[in-house]
Amino acid sequence: MKPDEIKALLDSMNVSVSQLPKIKHVDPAVPEGSVPGDLLKIERKEEDKTLTYYRVVA
Repeated sequence: MKPDEIKALLDSMNVSVSQLPKIKHVDPAVPEGSVPGDLLKIERKEEDKTLTYYRVVA
């Protein structure tokens, strides 16, 4: 995600980066090239809806 997108997201959720869940950089779900500190948007489809999760690469 781009820095301006991250700031807008954090402001809308009223949280800081340190409050978001972490995901290890060696996790198979982390895209290649991600570095610690990157913010990932993870979307999961369940039945008739899409759930969105955010994780900080650690």
